[in-house]
Amino acid sequence: MLLADSQNLNADIWVELGLAAAATERIGLGPGVTNPATRLPAVTASAVATLQAESGGRAVLGLGRGDSALLQLGRRPVHVSELERGLVEIQGFLRGEEVELADGARSRITWIADSEQPKVPVAVAATGPHVIEVGARHAEQLDFTVGAESDRLRWAVTTARAAAPDGPSLGAFVNVAVDADIAAARDLVRGSTAILARFATEGAPADGLSEVTRAGIAELASSYDESRHGQAKAAHARALPDEFIDRFAVVGPAAAVAERLGGLAELGIERLIVVPGSVDADPAAVEQANAHFAADVLPALRRP
Repeated sequence: MLLADSQNLNADIWVELGLAAAATERIGLGPGVTNPATRLPAVTASAVATLQAESGGRAVLGLGRGDSALLQLGRRPVHVSELERGLVEIQGFLRGEEVELADGARSRITWIADSEQPKVPVAVAATGPHVIEVGARHAEQLDFTVGAESDRLRWAVTTARAAAPDGPSLGAFVNVAVDADIAAARDLVRGSTAILARFATEGAPADGLSEVTRAGIAELASSYDESRHGQAKAAHARALPDEFIDRFAVVGPAAAVAERLGGLAELGIERLIVVPGSVDADPAAVEQANAHFAADVLPALRRP
């Protein structure tokens, strides 16, 4: 279970993750994702190492350039170089090492260094080729945020493996809604699909994108209303063509969803981060779609 780190839009993730750790026994927990700007690398490393200790080794750290956490403050996502520096510092802290900071100072989180708990794995969320390359070189996991079109994911996998042939395990964030009524399924994820799609070509070539997807992304880039981030009822989300959602997201009856998600494994995708309903979707409808996913899709995806 990954929680979005967006301080203006939802409650503090580390408090929520601590509560979740106390209430669960098996599931992995972490931010999906945090960034090196709103929280210093040492602060993030200490927080996730605490979650690792309190959860019995179930923590994972999702890290990216920052989206709504920064945009809601009038700032842009961090440059790739800043992400890489933050990632390197966090990895050093989590290994218990002395870390050289940007200003030349050196620092170690002593309680992590003295701990015998397993190191927290770091997962980089990546869209463009430069972030993919950074994640491939420095992270244990790399999760693409490029949509569900197979050609686009194939491009991302190829880019990652070219940067680090023996690099991290590969995953993908995918907007998913299971409903026999495909129109209802589309509406559940309109807002959350718009979040991932609007920056899916930022700084990246259009390799693997269909004309439908390319046009939809271009429109979102010019019309996205940050004040209605993630809302299905926002004008930019309502304007998304059905064919765009059908390509960028995975929606519809359980059998069709299972078949399409199962095909992603053939591309080299080992892990799916399922992004369900939009922030303003009917909670009961989201819960029902998630229940169908758990009961009717997950069993079909399990490896023998």
